[in-house]
Amino acid sequence: MKKRAGFTLIELMVAVAVIGILAAIAFPSYQDYIRRSKRAAAKAVLSDLANRQQAYLNDKRAYATSLGALVPSFSSPAEISSDYQFVVTADNTASPPIFSVTATPISATMLADKCGTSASIPLALSQAGAKTPGTCW
Repeated sequence: MKKRAGFTLIELMVAVAVIGILAAIAFPSYQDYIRRSKRAAAKAVLSDLANRQQAYLNDKRAYATSLGALVPSFSSPAEISSDYQFVVTADNTASPPIFSVTATPISATMLADKCGTSASIPLALSQAGAKTPGTCW
């Protein structure tokens, strides 16, 4: 009898099952990694905007009340432009003046994760260095 070369159907189905199990484990981990990296990029933009607010205060003796006043030609980095919207708010009538910079998730993939960040809970940074939500920083 000649021995035939190749795979049997059972061997092929076992290989497909192993690949399916590995994909079921790896894909959610990959999505979480992408979410965390985009959040890190948003935090970097928030930190940069807060630094610019402090420089603006030194120059103008008041905080910028909008993103356009702070950075006239602002555009968020390409990797997060479809995932986060950035907003700058300030109250110069308060004593001392206060500001807040926020990054609100707008992408469906950024709305729910282990951090609990949703459209109603944006990442925020204030003039006092308060970072909310604290579990995400």
